[in-house]
Amino acid sequence: MYIIENETLRVEVNPMGAELNSLFNKSTGLEYIWSGDPAFWGKKSPVLFPIVGNLKDNQYFFDGKSYEMNRHGFAREKMFTVISQQSSVIQFELQSDWQTLQVFPFQFIFSIIYTIASGSLSVCYQVKNKGTEMMHFSVGGHPAFRLPLTDKLKYEDYYLFFNKKELAGRWPISQTGLIERTSVPLLDNSQKLCLSKSLFYKDAIVFKELDSDEVQVKSDLHTAGLSFSFKGFPYLGIWAAKNADFICIEPWCGIADSVDSTQLLAEKEGVIHLSAEEVFERTWMVTTW
Repeated sequence: MYIIENETLRVEVNPMGAELNSLFNKSTGLEYIWSGDPAFWGKKSPVLFPIVGNLKDNQYFFDGKSYEMNRHGFAREKMFTVISQQSSVIQFELQSDWQTLQVFPFQFIFSIIYTIASGSLSVCYQVKNKGTEMMHFSVGGHPAFRLPLTDKLKYEDYYLFFNKKELAGRWPISQTGLIERTSVPLLDNSQKLCLSKSLFYKDAIVFKELDSDEVQVKSDLHTAGLSFSFKGFPYLGIWAAKNADFICIEPWCGIADSVDSTQLLAEKEGVIHLSAEEVFERTWMVTTW
């Protein structure tokens, strides 16, 4: 594990997948990241690259060839290299190699930069196209936050509070992990979504193009909570494993294939098109209290 810390936060990151392993607030004395109990879900904060979600039939087509790739891509299963580290910032890097080229035919450098300032952690994704042709990819986060944060409360004592009123529907997920054709109503000119474990019995809540770019996890019965900023991410997933004590807030630049997908990578919904030598960058941030 690699550690960065300041007077308020102590952060641990596993180089396998450059996965956030711990977010401990010294002021509150609370750990905010899920324990990773494998009885429910053994991950803590996997990084999603070069796809987000499922591919239709676990495959896509590019340049007349078919490629297979598992849900959320391969970055979470790769060992990252530490490029630089200071007391409050650390940068991890993954480069394309002969193995990645078998499933993703693009040359890239994928960097993840963790930075802490006071009680906030920012996570920056940088993707550089090292090839000579247009690169097509998606990227996203999947951090799981422990809930309840204190033994004095239960899961249902918490709610999500968006920074703008929303009319957003929930995009259902099929049994094969694909996005259905139409959304179903969820938020009706509201900023508040009360949490319950049954919300996720039919998989994640998927939002497209929210007006909000920040959401809080809070309770009216305790002061501890967090704020999650996802500016620049057009999709947001909210998820928990069945009956597990956590909430995933997932900022996505990209989304699972729809049930009607053509499976052509260049036409994939939400896919990012990056020219040769260009750099794509997005940052999410969590503030704890």
